[in-house]
Amino acid sequence: MAAAGGGGGGGGRACFLLGASGETGRALLRELLARRLFARVTLVGRRRLSLGEESGAAVEQAVVDFERLSEHAAAFQGHDVGFCCLGTTRAKAGADGFVRVDRDYVAQAAELARAGGCRHFVLQSSRGADPHSRFLYLRVKGEVENLVQAVGFDRCTILRPAVLLCKRQESRPVEWMAQQFLRVVAQVFPTAYSVPVETVARAMVASVLQPGEGKVEVLENGAIHELGKAVPQQGT
Repeated sequence: MAAAGGGGGGGGRACFLLGASGETGRALLRELLARRLFARVTLVGRRRLSLGEESGAAVEQAVVDFERLSEHAAAFQGHDVGFCCLGTTRAKAGADGFVRVDRDYVAQAAELARAGGCRHFVLQSSRGADPHSRFLYLRVKGEVENLVQAVGFDRCTILRPAVLLCKRQESRPVEWMAQQFLRVVAQVFPTAYSVPVETVARAMVASVLQPGEGKVEVLENGAIHELGKAVPQQGT
């Protein structure tokens, strides 16, 4: 097993995380800090996040203007691994804003990361991602997958989770009801239609700990569940 580092401070390796304020991003940050896989974790975002004391000195925060991302190349320098959970919704940002965040920002960040020495890029995408889809969401996810692959990382891992199960900080009543239904369904078909954000986060960590299957690896929902089990939960 090719680990990113042992349990004692990450062996000098560094990573960055895009989208740390989102549900999956927060879960991933908790995993990274709890396991101490990297000596340095850089959060790249449009604003500073309030972190608990447990984050320690290992976490750095780089505040960037995504509309002028090329001016922030330094934020992406010197990282071995890049994790991307960046994304918004059409309802929140509008169609144009959604495309800009989920495709353009991510693709440009990937290019800056590669130029800065990043070798392994781990991207959270979506089940059904297809650049030829009639649906904007799935089409954009498919397009950004292609753009990130074209950057030429030594290794690129793409995760395509189904519906994410989480406890959102913001209120989304319809989504809350849908998630309650899916939680019941998950008791019968645990890997078919949904996946907890904590499982996605553990799978992203496991993708770094384990050797990949080729230059580009695409993990569908079932594989995410399996890979998430490869890294034991904290406290077990």
